[in-house]
Amino acid sequence: MDLIKKLLKKLIPNFIFSLYHWKMAYLGAILYGFPSRKLTVIGVTGTKGKTTTCNLLAQILQGAGFKTGMATTVNFRIGDKEWINEYKQTMLGRFKLQKLLRQMVVEGCQYAVIETSSEGILQYRHKGINYSVAVFTNLSPEHIERHGSFEKYREAKMKLFEAVARKKDGIGVYNLDDNNAEYFLKIPVASQIGYYNNTPHPNPLLNRGEGENPPQPSFVKGGSVPLFEKGRLGGIYQISNIKLSPNKTEFDFNNKPFDMAQGKHFEMPLIGEFNVYNAAAAICVGLLQGIGMGEIKEILKHVKPTPGRLEVVNAGQPFTVIVDYAHEPASLEAVYKALKIFNPRKIIALLGAQGGGRDKAKRPILGKIAGEYADTVIVTNEDPYDEDPQEIIDDVAAGISSLCHSRESGNPESWIPAQGRNDKKEKPAVFKIIDRREAIKKALSLAQVGDIVIITGKGGEVWMCVENGKKIPWNERQIAEQELGKPD
Repeated sequence: MDLIKKLLKKLIPNFIFSLYHWKMAYLGAILYGFPSRKLTVIGVTGTKGKTTTCNLLAQILQGAGFKTGMATTVNFRIGDKEWINEYKQTMLGRFKLQKLLRQMVVEGCQYAVIETSSEGILQYRHKGINYSVAVFTNLSPEHIERHGSFEKYREAKMKLFEAVARKKDGIGVYNLDDNNAEYFLKIPVASQIGYYNNTPHPNPLLNRGEGENPPQPSFVKGGSVPLFEKGRLGGIYQISNIKLSPNKTEFDFNNKPFDMAQGKHFEMPLIGEFNVYNAAAAICVGLLQGIGMGEIKEILKHVKPTPGRLEVVNAGQPFTVIVDYAHEPASLEAVYKALKIFNPRKIIALLGAQGGGRDKAKRPILGKIAGEYADTVIVTNEDPYDEDPQEIIDDVAAGISSLCHSRESGNPESWIPAQGRNDKKEKPAVFKIIDRREAIKKALSLAQVGDIVIITGKGGEVWMCVENGKKIPWNERQIAEQELGKPD
């Protein structure tokens, strides 16, 4: 199937595909009566954190009494009903998405929170959707082979903000710590709100680098905000005093430098500094929708974690097992850094990479990152599509070998660290196991008291995509529980 698609793309001019996608988008909207016009639609875009931000925001809105619908990579929601996304798509195709929006309207939703991907934008799935709010989480290289360059990838994301800018009361929310925020801020959205992290470095768990404090964003210089002076950036919120622990995360959040709202101390049952950024985006949108800071604080205390996002698997074992969707370099490194709060004896990392020609260049980078943080690395199958799984595994493993030199040629068990490898003194054990279930079994069998087994790449996905368009049912958490001996 992938080969047929590639052949068609070579034979048919790009503008024909664009015209097709554009017309289909509007046809879907017409067919279902432009349902988004009866909703306040919030689009969340970026590289990392989209799904969690959507889930946090939907829970804030719902908890504040606004019936809310949601569509993400992992799950769908209408009010209190939630179900798994089984389509293997971050952003649904035009007809499915419009049908879901129509269902939200019929069931009385006031808000729709939509994870809006660059691929979806490239195929005009966002057309015919009346977005009122756009959220930018962050940006790092991903899907470059699909877009042609990082700049074009960024431009695709920016189209969401261009759509919101056409509304006289449109709202943009921005992560000011990301270097790409300035590009998004140049789009003249009516109201623009930013957030940044001002937590000092003394907490070593933040791991920003020796003696390095988080830099103030370029938009905040001694309390002067040029874009604010032009009437564009309507407020800046500051994250501070982040405290990380294995069970919860705490942080302060206030309006800086204008102090238009009283700052609050927040805590939530999610782990990792990156989840503070996700929460900050959700809080900003909630505040802009008229929800009080105190009410949001109480809702965040009891939020449900997103399936497959730093999800802890507990079957009574004397070590920690975590399942996460991380499948690109920035998110993978963020996940490994987050594990430090557990103070693990050793880290056993299981990972793979997607096939089907997807981001081949990142495969060795993923392996290198795993090798830098883990004591044992198991490289396995993920979603090979029509590619040879062994070749994908070898591509990932090549990144690990770039960190090491071998005592015995061809024997990965004898690899030892190269100079400067994250100051680790012990050699990493490396295993290549095609069968993902067997790889999980191996990872769990190696774990001892105080270790962490981190399984990345699939998260909450329910399918593994293999050759000839076939999809195999998959549940990473359930498989881990079964291999740990937990009864179904």
